[in-house]
Amino acid sequence: MQSRSLKQLLMPSLLGLAILAGSAQAAAPLRPPQGYFAPVDKFKSGDDSEGCDAMPAPYTGALQFRSKYEGSDKARATLNVQSEQAFRDTTADITKIERGTSKRVMQFMRDGRPEQLDCTLAWLSAWAQADALMSKDFNHTGKSMRKWALGSMASAYLRLKFSDSHPLASHQEQAQKIEAWFSKMADQVVSDWDDLPLEKTNNHSYWAAWSVMATAVATNRRDLFDWAVKEYKVGANQVDADGFLPNELKRQQRALAYHNYALPPLAMIASFAQVNGVDLRQENNSALKRLGDRVLAGVKDPELFEQKNGQQQDMTDLKVDSKFAWLEPYCSLYTCAPEVLARKHQMQPFKTFRLGGDLTKVYDPAHDKGS
Repeated sequence: MQSRSLKQLLMPSLLGLAILAGSAQAAAPLRPPQGYFAPVDKFKSGDDSEGCDAMPAPYTGALQFRSKYEGSDKARATLNVQSEQAFRDTTADITKIERGTSKRVMQFMRDGRPEQLDCTLAWLSAWAQADALMSKDFNHTGKSMRKWALGSMASAYLRLKFSDSHPLASHQEQAQKIEAWFSKMADQVVSDWDDLPLEKTNNHSYWAAWSVMATAVATNRRDLFDWAVKEYKVGANQVDADGFLPNELKRQQRALAYHNYALPPLAMIASFAQVNGVDLRQENNSALKRLGDRVLAGVKDPELFEQKNGQQQDMTDLKVDSKFAWLEPYCSLYTCAPEVLARKHQMQPFKTFRLGGDLTKVYDPAHDKGS
């Protein structure tokens, strides 16, 4: 009788502990893949670094930019040289902070010079302070620039945030300011790209979801994480049985290039989801694997795409090794064939500022040939 009473007394406590344990597990902090925890390679001193470039002026104007495909038909595949130059001129400062952040973080992770870190944080803090890139006056190209820039900056910042060297430990005020800005921008990106009709959901939506995923982990926001996963699933379910994306097939001679361009954000989202307990590899019968296989087959034999949409494919972009940076997260999610791995190793290291820098350093450090 006494032992039963004791059991009855203990049951509520044990139940409470179980609930607490369950909620603690559910609320585990978001984290990036293991490679983002790498320490700084070495800490150098002295003045061998390149110094801090002049900071690009924080962009606070309207996000109304001309498209490089201005005047093109609905396929959006014919480049307009004049409008592309106008676009590059008006977005130069945005591109400079994207590329500059990625470059300096890579340098700092390699050399550990304090001035490299100080320069990066000064730039990001100034843009955060100015509430840059937050204009509600935007067109399609403008909201595209916003999500690209957020993805570039947030994914490079992850290397600093999670490094076992804890470089941000003595920069907490700046870090909080930068993360609050990223967080606010991610909310706007969600607003910009949420619930689009399927015919308008293409690689842009996947890149928006990647920028939100990178920010979710940088700021530990589960709501942003869930939105990125939701958008990934929309993208994965657009992949048909043969591994084609119908909305990218419409891009005529650039269909293969755009299929390839859709892969980096999707592979990165799946990789980040995986490490946080959400396995997206099997979504729509392994859609990401099917898409990757189709693109690799198409690069080897572009006629596969020509037969599908009747257009001879423009292979210019596909001669650039960094365009295949998606192979790093992809081959961490799936077992890549020996010939794919051999090709990957031949092209490494993969450095792309839109995914935060040197992905080989993160995903395949044994084959990183230095930054």
